Amino acid sequence: MPAFSSVQTPYAGIPLWLKWAFTVWIIVWAPSYVVLLGAQNFFWLCNLASFLLLVALWSERRTLMSMQWLAVALVGGLWSLDVAVAALTGMHPIGGTEYMFDAEHPPLARAMSLYHVILPLVAGIGVARLGYARGALRWQTLLTLVVLLLSYLFTEPERNINWVHGPFGQHQEWLAPLVYLGALMVLWPLLIYVPVHLLTRWLQRHGRLPGLR
Repeated sequence: MPAFSSVQTPYAGIPLWLKWAFTVWIIVWAPSYVVLLGAQNFFWLCNLASFLLLVALWSERRTLMSMQWLAVALVGGLWSLDVAVAALTGMHPIGGTEYMFDAEHPPLARAMSLYHVILPLVAGIGVARLGYARGALRWQTLLTLVVLLLSYLFTEPERNINWVHGPFGQHQEWLAPLVYLGALMVLWPLLIYVPVHLLTRWLQRHGRLPGLR
């Protein structure tokens, strides 16, 4: 059976209040981001995950929900950590969130970027309700490779969307651009998705999550 064909599960469905709350958020957030930051901003994997998470909430498709869990769990956690430490100490232990403290960045856009804190919670509820699909790692990796390539080809280099021109929001010059892009395509799934996948599968094997298959 195709990976995306299974809608019905024997597990608890997604709460209706969560579906509607997230829908209202997307209705407010998406047009605001277009006005404030331009449509290119939706090439960011975390922004794309917001739309896919909305579809996963309403369709209750396990694989799609699991993909979004991989996309946002670690990224959202690291983003939140970096912002919290910077707010308390003025130092960015990871980097990439400096814009949150940049007075020239639209205040509303900075405020709306706090969705990075919420997405892992929403996706986590979804996985806890629907279970985790093992094939999510394969599908999310494939999606990421496509998005990284499109980001390199069709977004403005100075925006460095998805860090396709350099890590942590900074441009790099120590590798040829395509060599760096190739390395990013390998390292992103390996460092961001695989740890979350392994931890989630461990939780399944120990009966903490449904859907071991």
